Amino acid sequence: MIVVAGEALIDLVPDRHRGPRPAAGPGGALPALLPRRGGGPYNTAVALGRLGSATAFVSRVSSDGFGEALLDGLRAAGVDVSLVERGPEPTTLAVAGIGADGSAGYGFYAQGTADRLFTLPGPLPDAATALCLGTVSLVLEPGASAYEALLRREAGRGLFTLLDPNIRAGLIPDADAYRARFRAWLPHVTLLKLSAEDARWLGGSPEEWLAAGPAAVVLTHGGEGLSVHTGGGAHRVPAERVEVVDTIGAGDTVNAALLHRLAALGALSPGGLAALDGPAWRDILAFAARAAALTCSRAGAEPPYAAEAAPADRRTGSGPSPSGG
Repeated sequence: MIVVAGEALIDLVPDRHRGPRPAAGPGGALPALLPRRGGGPYNTAVALGRLGSATAFVSRVSSDGFGEALLDGLRAAGVDVSLVERGPEPTTLAVAGIGADGSAGYGFYAQGTADRLFTLPGPLPDAATALCLGTVSLVLEPGASAYEALLRREAGRGLFTLLDPNIRAGLIPDADAYRARFRAWLPHVTLLKLSAEDARWLGGSPEEWLAAGPAAVVLTHGGEGLSVHTGGGAHRVPAERVEVVDTIGAGDTVNAALLHRLAALGALSPGGLAALDGPAWRDILAFAARAAALTCSRAGAEPPYAAEAAPADRRTGSGPSPSGG
């Protein structure tokens, strides 16, 4: 079982089909917004479930209507929600703005919300083989310290860990303090995955991060593909070319695809990563690129199912088939 820990929230995304609505007062039109299930860890858990991995989600979710919808989305993907804490506080909201190239920016409404009050859970199930964390949950206190404690505890007992910082700079009041905290997490991380943009914000290099603890560092380069850096060298694959609707959930899908493919190869361990050669890494990255491309071809965080993400020569059914590139 792969355990994903972190926030579940509601994205409010522009409705491109309806366009802006007239404003009630002066100031022009207001955008029509659609609620979508979201949050980086939440999207990763859903993507893992859709790909067919046994998955559990660890978080604190509101008992309001949005919270119920979030749990329904996890259950529909086959994700175990028995470890989810519940609370009466409202669900966090993230208002998304979509750029001309499909890239997404966010404004968060997170004061006093349920997921911020996450507390350290008891032992994870014996079946757990990996733990994935990241994004807002590692920024907003007091929950951030509980998630950090979970990372340290599970890494200490030998569990494979994936960290995706997924930086939301507007929520980080002290950038230098956060960067120092990030560096302190690295000895407890097996696989570090981050975007090239996040890497620039954090500072440092894959070589420095590898020296601090991770067995591998995966970088996403948007339309330029993905790369991996290990002690044995670096490997890169191009992105798959699709008509991009938006990039919401693309990086979260990469997390899921990496974990899913590594599990299939029996490589969810530091030694397992070290044993992977260039062809194996290119296969893993190509699978992640294909899954992310499918997510980008759809509005909101809608990761693919296993049959859609399979290589073309093994694909069945009538799911989307993006052109290669």
